[in-house]
Amino acid sequence: QVQLAESGGGLVQPGGSLRLSCAASGTGSIFSIYHMGWYRQAPGKQRELVASITRVGNLNYAESVKGRFTISRDNAKKTVYLQMNSLKPEDTAVYYCRAYSVGSDVEYWGQGTQVTVSS
Repeated sequence: QVQLAESGGGLVQPGGSLRLSCAASGTGSIFSIYHMGWYRQAPGKQRELVASITRVGNLNYAESVKGRFTISRDNAKKTVYLQMNSLKPEDTAVYYCRAYSVGSDVEYWGQGTQVTVSS
């Protein structure tokens, strides 16, 4: 069983930055096989993909965050990051980390971390 723990959320002013982290445990030595992604869900809205990184490092971003957010992973630390710059009020949401194994078609989710962008 894989556990994902997000951290780094908080309250930030518009234009500010935050760095989210998602630490995985329970993967043994095979964290690198998982595709990793960050999703977010704002009140009254559906959960949406923010950014993803495959096990070989291919990146994908939502149009709304391109040029502002950067996803990266450190397989040795079993951690995936989301650097968020130039934050806007519309980025306010609970941010979730997801791990997906293509081979076993299994996904895991973290509990989420709140990001609030407000002056």
